[in-house]
Amino acid sequence: MEKALHIICFSVPYPADYGGAIDTFYRIRALHALGIRIHLHCFDYGRGHRGELEKYCESVSYYERFLGHKGISNTIPYIVSSRKNERLLQRLLQDDLPILMEGIHCTYLLTDKRFSNRKCLIRLHNVEYMYYRQLCSVSSSLLKKLYFWVESRLLKAYEKKIGNRATCLAITTADLQVYQTELGCRQIGYLPAFVPFAEIEATEGIGSYCLYHGDLSIEANEQAAEWLLKKVFAALQTPLVIAGKDPSDKLAGAVARSPNARLIANPTEPQLQELIGKAQMQVLPAFTATGIKLKLLNALFNGRHCVVNDAMVAGTGLEPLCHTATTARAFRELIAQLYHQPFTGEELRMRHSLLQTFSNNANAQRLVQLIWEK
Repeated sequence: MEKALHIICFSVPYPADYGGAIDTFYRIRALHALGIRIHLHCFDYGRGHRGELEKYCESVSYYERFLGHKGISNTIPYIVSSRKNERLLQRLLQDDLPILMEGIHCTYLLTDKRFSNRKCLIRLHNVEYMYYRQLCSVSSSLLKKLYFWVESRLLKAYEKKIGNRATCLAITTADLQVYQTELGCRQIGYLPAFVPFAEIEATEGIGSYCLYHGDLSIEANEQAAEWLLKKVFAALQTPLVIAGKDPSDKLAGAVARSPNARLIANPTEPQLQELIGKAQMQVLPAFTATGIKLKLLNALFNGRHCVVNDAMVAGTGLEPLCHTATTARAFRELIAQLYHQPFTGEELRMRHSLLQTFSNNANAQRLVQLIWEK
């Protein structure tokens, strides 16, 4: 019997140029490869209609997200209430197909009694209340701090409320434990991230610089880059390349004042992969600790040594593949130790073993079993 599925995306998942879009897009491709007929529903607030999605979906529909005061609710988190859309709900009610919601953002329908007997699943991209609490702690804007604090409080209550109204699919075992122990979620399992990498492309030998990469328009990523410049590499003679999307003038100035650093703004995907492949190590501290950082998987599939902090790697199962530091001094010591140390075949073999967890085909088959064979 043919299998069909609704997937609701909090944004348009193409181009797959950030973590949430990567996980979603490659899940769609993997399900399509298994013959699943996908009816895709996307909230579009700037990314536009994308014909590429029609290659993998039976239908693709787009919906407005109600930004600003139009999307505000006193009781429901803004990321959810701004995606309340009756046209979407009416479309979903036309059949009885299972529904996969990408992120807490897309779960408003779980508050609607019309869907109380529907087969529903939530792909958890983060423990959202913790993520927003961490954004509050790192933000430099008082207005943003207030928004993140209020949103975190609303999200904690909301995540508790809807956690048992659908089957939840955590992206890390750490997130799974939080949902079970703090939020009382009983219907939850671990489904690893879907990735754009089919094979490990990392090579043995020695590279010629250290690399930090990420979406530099995100404040936490900008802060991580600035921290590396000021606290780690200022005391080293080691070259550092910082690469990513839309860096601010402030970050560009900080790089310009650092004699051993250079900034590559908005690299193309082939350029980024070349940078990763030629680096001696990826240096990837994180200031938020939920979900999984797709940049880490990119580094492990395609780069040599990987130096991280606990927030980047905890609960991912990837700890044995990384060198973990907890302080700026520990980062400096690891970088000095690894900069002239060849990346070896033994390290590659360990990656081949542990990264099998991220097989898109195997994880898509598991998802199909969860939806239709329970």
